[in-house]
Amino acid sequence: MAFLESLPATPALGLTGLLIAVVIAVPTWLASLPLRDASLADRVWSAFIAIPVAFYVGKTGGDARAGVMLAITLAWAVRLGVYVTIRNWGHGEDRRYQAIRERNQPNFALKSLWLVFLLQAVLGWIVGWPMLVASAPGTAPWGVWDGLGAALAAGGLLVETVADAQLARFRRDPANHGQVMDRGLWRYSRHPNYFGETCVWWGLGVMGLAAGGWTGAWALVSPLLMTILLLKVSGVTLLEQDIGERRPAYRDYIARTSAFIPWPPKREAAR
Repeated sequence: MAFLESLPATPALGLTGLLIAVVIAVPTWLASLPLRDASLADRVWSAFIAIPVAFYVGKTGGDARAGVMLAITLAWAVRLGVYVTIRNWGHGEDRRYQAIRERNQPNFALKSLWLVFLLQAVLGWIVGWPMLVASAPGTAPWGVWDGLGAALAAGGLLVETVADAQLARFRRDPANHGQVMDRGLWRYSRHPNYFGETCVWWGLGVMGLAAGGWTGAWALVSPLLMTILLLKVSGVTLLEQDIGERRPAYRDYIARTSAFIPWPPKREAAR
């Protein structure tokens, strides 16, 4: 396309990445309307990030750093997209989105376009900023910080993959119905998958900073945003706001187990 060929530099590249995210969001919103399932946004969340990132590398050609960052991002996106789709298949709208639907009546069907789908498209685009920084002209050569960032991101991806696999296996066993998952990585953190997710984006953010120096410090907006989302918005706080009432055994789990950073559990739960 002539338009893509004429893109001059980072701002136009980033704007096109945002447009790509919006193009993903709108048809997904349309598909959600007859299904009455706004949680379809969760299934394409990783696409909001990965597809613009792949565009940045494809447009600029990329170097070794960009190749590593893209590989980690694509592995993260495929894993998460498949996992969420399988987990949610046949279960209807997630209860978090049901609550959003109830709070935003009437006309939630229209409101969900910007309250859910376009909002997540913009957030996903921001999360992909480290790759946008790394795709700018004149980036620094690969250095020690790139190696550390790549190791942190890859390690985080491994942690969240193992944590989700452990939880899925636990849930498949009928004998565990009504019980609290406190085994494996979940013995040391109530949300090891979120901890791993955060490590992925801090690792990629460090690589973005290594690429652009302090002029590229805006790459760190990505991990900061993801940390806030996972801790205060759609993650830990939201999931645990009423879980102690719904599942009393979880209160004991909270008392003995770190909320986020893996840590040896307390020997005895608080009474």
